[in-house]
Amino acid sequence: MVSGAMSFSWFVARRYLTARRRQAFISLISGVSIVGVGVGVMAVIIALGLMTGVQGELRDRIVGASAHVYVYKTGGYRDATAEIPELMVPGVLGAAPAIIGMGLLSSSAADATAVQLKGIDPALEPQVTEIRRAAMSGSLEALVNRPPDARDGIVLGADLARTLGVAIGDPVTLYTPRLEFGPGVAMPKARVLEVVGTVRFGFYQTDSSAAFLSLEDAGEMLGKDGPDLIQLRLADIHQAPQIRHLLEGKLGPGYNIDDWTELNRELYSALFLEKVAISLAIGLIVLVAALNIVASLVLLVMEKSRDIAILRTMGASARSIRRIFVYQGLTIGLIGTGSGAILGLLVCFLADRYQLLRLPDVYQITHVPFRVLPLDFTIVVVAAVGICFAATIYPSRQAGRLDPAEALRHQ
Repeated sequence: MVSGAMSFSWFVARRYLTARRRQAFISLISGVSIVGVGVGVMAVIIALGLMTGVQGELRDRIVGASAHVYVYKTGGYRDATAEIPELMVPGVLGAAPAIIGMGLLSSSAADATAVQLKGIDPALEPQVTEIRRAAMSGSLEALVNRPPDARDGIVLGADLARTLGVAIGDPVTLYTPRLEFGPGVAMPKARVLEVVGTVRFGFYQTDSSAAFLSLEDAGEMLGKDGPDLIQLRLADIHQAPQIRHLLEGKLGPGYNIDDWTELNRELYSALFLEKVAISLAIGLIVLVAALNIVASLVLLVMEKSRDIAILRTMGASARSIRRIFVYQGLTIGLIGTGSGAILGLLVCFLADRYQLLRLPDVYQITHVPFRVLPLDFTIVVVAAVGICFAATIYPSRQAGRLDPAEALRHQ
């Protein structure tokens, strides 16, 4: 019985949608509603794809140039290698010690430039960062495998090397805050090094300021007896907070642990807020389209009051009448949502596949990437259909409450 009532309601709703010779204006409003819902859904999907793509691209570049978790020890490490096994908890893929400091680099072609110095173990560093993949020229091994009469080596970010005007084999002078005392004067410690490699992570902040030394050379230049920290690489970067809490409980006081989500919290908070704000703003298009659905159904109820009265006198229930207009509104919403979702996915695919939105070199990324997450897509589609369904409630209830005698009296 229920199936028959639904078939009857769907049959009448379909007739109202497809056989409108006299209700051209109502048909126009319905068409505008379909287009509005489609454009709104498409715009929201494109906006979410853009913001998610930018977030993911920046995250990959930042995390590629750095480790996922940093473990500091009060007073520094004396023998970091001996402590690495204790840090290899489930979820940790690799560990490597590092020394961090600041310095100035100069060359014969450029004045001194501030740099972020990092002392690394060339054998372990590729386990925690993507430095080997980022290598453009030279090699990390040249930092430690030096001929007896050769200068100590240094690896530079590609943009830093370009600023200094140097290439493989060129000398550079490194100045560090550690002072050397001469006759009546104190000077920053300086050493002439040889460029043995360049790297490009694709993250400008790193490529334009990073310089890599061996652990021994960094310790000597910065006056440190051992590594400042141990870097960890995780199997799942999203587990960084959980791993951090696990290590804090395991290591106890005397250790300070950071992860990439904490160090870049401001950036990702800003990107998340932009994503939400843009989605809400563009989502208003769907609400406007839903108002058009309300208007078209209200006008249709007024136009079809005689038909509704006849159906009621023939035995149609108020619920069946309500279903007619619910089905009609949902059909408009489903057609608009489906077409908008397909077009949105298509635009995102083409824009990402062919890199249609190129960016100047001053930005961290070369083009605007588009990534549509299944969860985002599902939320947009479900929300759009839900809004369209909500738009049918008032007109359908008005149709179900229509008094047949009152409606026929004025015909």
